[in-house]
Amino acid sequence: MQVELKDIIVDLEIIYKNNKNIYFRFNNNKLVVTCNRFISKKYILDLIKKNEESLYKMCKHNDKEIENDRFFNYLGEKYTIVFDNTSKSPEFRDDMIFVRDKKTLDKFYQKECNRIFENEVKRISSYFNDIPKFSLKIRKMKTRWGVNNVTKRIITLNSELLKKKPHLLDYVIIHELCHFYEANHSANFWRHVSEYYPDYKGARKELREV
Repeated sequence: MQVELKDIIVDLEIIYKNNKNIYFRFNNNKLVVTCNRFISKKYILDLIKKNEESLYKMCKHNDKEIENDRFFNYLGEKYTIVFDNTSKSPEFRDDMIFVRDKKTLDKFYQKECNRIFENEVKRISSYFNDIPKFSLKIRKMKTRWGVNNVTKRIITLNSELLKKKPHLLDYVIIHELCHFYEANHSANFWRHVSEYYPDYKGARKELREV
């Protein structure tokens, strides 16, 4: 079987193994794909077509291996992770993210959490009146998207929110900021939330579904 990569026609060989990853490599102008036996040929061909430009460059350099390990969820979008040791820093290309290794990806994720969360908290809190100065913490939590320790004036946001659509992060921030007005979830609390986020019920439903 053969596939086209721009102006190059290469042989395609698919090797099925009991592993969870997808590996692409070029060997003597042959594109060799190693993947789990449950992955369809159509999926592989679609993946090749979507990333024709990147694979073309890989072919030109020959014998440089990339590894598709898992998906990377970022701001509501899903990207296929491709581990490529030629990548100097994480780079989004269409529906893929190219990165050197898992450690680099983890650092990128944490850096983006800090940057985006801090910017959004600063922006949204500027619309609130009569709230105290507070600290922001970011960490992974199993059961909550956010927590406001009103006494200590510390808001903690779940780092998993970076995977969700941006408007859901905004809702959680507004929710926690409103706890400075009402520490509980009384009707008055939800009245405050609705002033800043009218469709809070829709956001809550989305968070329960993801």
